[in-house]
Amino acid sequence: MAQRKIALACSVCGSRNYTIAASATRTTRLEVKKFCKHCGKYTLHRETR
Repeated sequence: MAQRKIALACSVCGSRNYTIAASATRTTRLEVKKFCKHCGKYTLHRETR
């Protein structure tokens, strides 16, 4: 099964801080609370296209 790279962007400032490898068959977008180095706090990061 093929995996593709996905960027996770901060929902507050919009910076793309993380990249992950996920399967191409997923239908829902990933949302995770992670640390944003630009905001200096834990914020919600969403999958970008």
